[in-house]
Amino acid sequence: MTGAESIVRVCANKNTGNYKLPDVDNVKGGALAAASCVPKTSVLSKNFIKQGFGPAFFVSETLMATASDLRRIALDLPGTAEAPHVDRTAFRVKRIYATLAADGLTANLKFTPDEQAFKTLLAPQIFSAIENGWGRQGWTTLDLAAASEADLKAVLEMAHAHA
Repeated sequence: MTGAESIVRVCANKNTGNYKLPDVDNVKGGALAAASCVPKTSVLSKNFIKQGFGPAFFVSETLMATASDLRRIALDLPGTAEAPHVDRTAFRVKRIYATLAADGLTANLKFTPDEQAFKTLLAPQIFSAIENGWGRQGWTTLDLAAASEADLKAVLEMAHAHA
């Protein structure tokens, strides 16, 4: 069973901060199923990454990433250049992996469709799929005000890996 066909349910034990990986659900059409035991503002531990489940995003109590945070973090990633793109600012290596809205309130990030489905299910208050063909390719809107700087860093690194 591949990641595209399944999702691991992650359940947090609030007293110890440990995470359980109790089961895997089959999913039709390659989309990820909702992880019903994950609170919308859960913190995924470093152990989750160490166990081979890939980059994770972190939602902390300190929210409110800004456009300047996005610009700073993106430009710190290897090979990234900033350039105008239609009515937005684009960040690219060989391909564009992130764009920042002119008002600085949202950013669009390039994920795989599976990564997009996972992010939008785990944190719908932060991530939403773009409602067109670009969205079907994995382009996802990030609400900067709802994200922490750690969230932003993690997702920019993930998007950068595809550039």
